[in-house]
Amino acid sequence: MNSSPNENHDNHLMVQFFEWDSVAPSGFTWWRHFAKEVPYLASLGCTQVWLPPPNKAMDKEGRGYDAYDLVMHPCVWDLGEFSHKGRIATRWGTKAELLESIKIAKANGMGVLIDAVLNHKLGADRTETFPAVECDPDNRLRDNAPVRNIKAWTAFDFPARGDKYSSMKWTQEHFTGVDWDELTKKKAIYRIVGQGHKGWSKKVDTELGNYDYLLGIDIDFRHEAVRNDMFAWGSWVLQETGATGFRLDACKHIDYTFLRQFVLNARKQPGYERAFVVAEFWIDSVHAIERYMNTLRAPVSMFDVPLHHNFYRASEQGSKFDLRTILDGSLVQHRPNDAVTFVDNHDTAVGCSLESWVSGITKLIAYALILLRPDGHPCVYHADLYGEGTVSGLPELMKARKLFAYGPLVDYFDDAHCIGFVRKGDDTHPHGCVVLCANDGTTAHEKKITVGAAHEGTSWKDLLGQSGRVSIIAGIGTFTCPASGVAVWVRE
Repeated sequence: MNSSPNENHDNHLMVQFFEWDSVAPSGFTWWRHFAKEVPYLASLGCTQVWLPPPNKAMDKEGRGYDAYDLVMHPCVWDLGEFSHKGRIATRWGTKAELLESIKIAKANGMGVLIDAVLNHKLGADRTETFPAVECDPDNRLRDNAPVRNIKAWTAFDFPARGDKYSSMKWTQEHFTGVDWDELTKKKAIYRIVGQGHKGWSKKVDTELGNYDYLLGIDIDFRHEAVRNDMFAWGSWVLQETGATGFRLDACKHIDYTFLRQFVLNARKQPGYERAFVVAEFWIDSVHAIERYMNTLRAPVSMFDVPLHHNFYRASEQGSKFDLRTILDGSLVQHRPNDAVTFVDNHDTAVGCSLESWVSGITKLIAYALILLRPDGHPCVYHADLYGEGTVSGLPELMKARKLFAYGPLVDYFDDAHCIGFVRKGDDTHPHGCVVLCANDGTTAHEKKITVGAAHEGTSWKDLLGQSGRVSIIAGIGTFTCPASGVAVWVRE
C-alpha cells in the first residue's frame, strides 16, 4: 500500500472527508474548509484523505457522481475551471482551491485519493436519435420490446473547454445504454443497438442478469476512443492535482479488463508506481469479493463491505449479537492486506441508496476494532468525526491508533458480550494497549489480561474516561469495561 506521500508514518489512517449533503461553513468552499482542517486531521493520525469527486457535475449542487465533464469520468477534464452548466466552480469549489488544498494536505503528510466516477455520464449538451431496445429492469438480458428509434441526451460538446486537455466529444457511439427517451418521455433501461454497438459488456457483475447498466448514460469501455481518453485522464488528473491515488466507484458495473488497464496505466507514470487504489464492489459476501479480485488481477485494495454489514447487524441486534463473531466472513479476516475497513460512508447513511447505518454503542465498538487492531487499512467517515453526528470517543481512538496500537496482537474473544485484545507494542512504541468492548448493557465487565513482565509494577489508565487505575502484577492486570462501551487502557 502506498497510502501517503510520506513513508515515515507508522500506522496509516484514511478519512472520508465529505458526506452526501455536506455544506461548507459560511465563508468557505468545501476545498478551503478541508485545507483548514488538515492540521487537525494530521494531529489525529490521518495519513490519507478520500475527497469527493472534484469534477463538474450535471447540476450546480451535484456531488460529482452525476458527472458531466469531470475529473472522474469519461471526459473528466473540468475540475472547476471552465464555465460549464452555468458556473465555473463545482459544488466543492474551484480547481485552484482544490490544488491548493491537496498541496496543504501533502505538506502535512497526507496523501489524497481522487474519487473516480468512471461508470456513467449525465447532463449531455444535446440529443441524438438512434435505435435501441427497452430491457427488463429485473433481467437486463431480456428485451421488453422490439428495436425502435429513441431520442436521448447523449452528445457532449464541452463548449467552454473546447479541446483543452482532450479533443474527444462524446456521442451515442461511446455508450451502451440510457434511461430516458425524449420522444415518448418514458423512463426505462434502453440498450443502444445499431452499427458498432456490442450490447452490454459481459465482463461485469451478473446481478440482474447483467449489471453493466447502473444509471444515466452508461459508458462502453470496449470502445477504443473511450479507453484512450480515460487512460489519458487517469494519468493527467494525478499529475495535474498532485493526488496520490484513486477510489474507484461502482466497480460492479464496469468492464474489469478496462479497470485493470486503467490502474496499471496510472501506475506506469513516474512517481506513481505505487499509487494507492481502492475499489468499491458492494456485496455482502467475502467470497464474491475475492472472486472479483482474482478476476481483476490488479494492485487494488477493496472496501470491506461484509465487515460493515457485520457492524450493522450488531447495531440492529444490540445485546443479542455475539461479539465473538463480529469479524467472521470479513475481508480483513480473509485478506487483511487487501481490506479497507470502514464503519459507514455517504451511501450507508439513513435515506441513502445503501442505507445500513451503524448506530449506538456499536459504532464506537466498530471503530475500536478497525482502528486498534493491526489488520486492514481503516477509513473514518466525516459524519462520525464532525457535526451533530460526532461519535463520542472517536478522536481518542484515532489518537490511540497513532500512539499505542502497535506490535503483536493477542485476542480475548471469550465472552459473547465482552471481547478484548492486547497490542504488545514494538521497538519504537513499546507500551502497546489493552482494548475491551462490551454490548450487553447490564453490568460492567472485567478481564484478566497478560501484558507481559516488562510492565511489572506499572499503572494503566483508560483513555476513554473510566476512573481508577489498573496495576500490573506478575505481568497480568484486571482490566474493566462499561456494560455497553469501549475501554482503551494504556500505561501511564
